[in-house]
Amino acid sequence: MSSVIFDIETLALPLETFDDVQKEYLLKFADTDEKREAELQKLNLYPLTAQIIAIGMLNPDTMSGKVFYQSDVKETFSSEDNKIEFVSGDEKDILKNFWITIQRYDRYITFNGRGFDNPFVMLRSAINGVKPSRNIMPYRYDASEHCDLLEQLTFYGVVRKFNLDFYCKSFGIKSPKSEGLTGLDLGPLYRAGNFRRIAEYCIGDVIATAELFKRWNEFLNVKN
Repeated sequence: MSSVIFDIETLALPLETFDDVQKEYLLKFADTDEKREAELQKLNLYPLTAQIIAIGMLNPDTMSGKVFYQSDVKETFSSEDNKIEFVSGDEKDILKNFWITIQRYDRYITFNGRGFDNPFVMLRSAINGVKPSRNIMPYRYDASEHCDLLEQLTFYGVVRKFNLDFYCKSFGIKSPKSEGLTGLDLGPLYRAGNFRRIAEYCIGDVIATAELFKRWNEFLNVKN
């Protein structure tokens, strides 16, 4: 069975993107500077208020893949080992490339994809007028098409959820946060035009997810 792991990076649209009624709606409970900042941070998490700035995709068997990322310069380059290809474009380009790529695989693997990445991709595709090549929100309790590692590692919510960084450290996997970057750094990097760094951060999450998938598949994917 051919498999691909994917992960997305998102960033809130500029506040001036929204009209006055929308701004009032988004910030209606922000009656202090601290609350306003907290509400602005939350905008990164919703497909109606944020855009996709990178999608990383990786074959866990070959550990080769691609990163589609936003940049103000059209470019394509490869990692030093030539296993990862980086392709720039706008958000619509990212989504088109994602749908072309994912239809080649039997199974896709995510970390919290059902709760975040998958619906985000589908809604941003609709907003950008990009038609999906398949349904990435299939039947929840069948990991043969979509294996969401967060669902598998919590046994569908039976035990507490942890973030990817915590799972990686617990399983002895190099955390994607070990390089010193977190999701909070994406905004400053984007505004500074450091798009390649965002793409590299994205594939770091995907590689960590691939290693976590291998642990789950070997030790927890028990079939009766």
